[in-house]
Amino acid sequence: MDLKSRNSCFGGTQEVWSHASSATGTDMTFGLFLPSEAKDGPVPVLWYLSGLTCTHENAMTKAGAQAWAAEQGIALVFPDTSPRGAGVPDDAAFDLGQGAGFYLDATEEPWAKNFRMRDYVLNELPALLFGTFALDAERQSITGHSMGGHGALVLAMTAPERFLSVSAFAPICNPTQSEWGQKQFAAYLGEADKKVWMQNDATLLMADRGFDGPMLIDTGTEDQFLDLLMPEALASAIAKRRQQAIFRMQQGYDHSYFFVSTFIEEHIAFHAEALYA
Repeated sequence: MDLKSRNSCFGGTQEVWSHASSATGTDMTFGLFLPSEAKDGPVPVLWYLSGLTCTHENAMTKAGAQAWAAEQGIALVFPDTSPRGAGVPDDAAFDLGQGAGFYLDATEEPWAKNFRMRDYVLNELPALLFGTFALDAERQSITGHSMGGHGALVLAMTAPERFLSVSAFAPICNPTQSEWGQKQFAAYLGEADKKVWMQNDATLLMADRGFDGPMLIDTGTEDQFLDLLMPEALASAIAKRRQQAIFRMQQGYDHSYFFVSTFIEEHIAFHAEALYA
């Protein structure tokens, strides 16, 4: 790995690293916040998955998460949202290609070679992190915003042995029924077998299996992408399943990082309860 930067931050360190990824076939960059407790032994981990057009840097610099993570003694991991580079396939649209990996493993050309973000986040990056830093692999939780909220919910429900709790800010809730999902799934996964799509849809996964742990979801009532996010579909599936969950529509808030930074303290405290139970 190559250390790009290290800054003292709330008694700990905010670091940025890059490494060659076998999952994506590219160099990948991630942010890592280590609280002061990591000097003395392994600490629990909260994964933060970012949204469309973002890199590892957006949440790292805008969410204000480090102060609250330091208070709870929790490490934060900020992966990138897709593979990048001159040889990596891309699209002119902001919601497909680089910056729009959707946290799945693509099976269709030209995306299949590089766009393997599920494998990267679930397998390769954890193996690298837990083999290098003072992190506790038995205490992991996950959160994310927008496309990253979709990723957090899907990964939690399809890899339940990994995460003790899950939360999401304005997640894409029902991508098989939304333009934020149908377009990307058709490109990345193809249209021959839409059963694969179902395994990447939080609403359908909730109806099928749910999550054996606490769940927190916040979406703003003034979110400019509300019709694409479809929170009502996931809320209905949660109610029908009687899933352990807190689902909140926050009055007056939009899709921005002003929204995320307002509620990040509550999300980190929520995860701390599960990570330190």
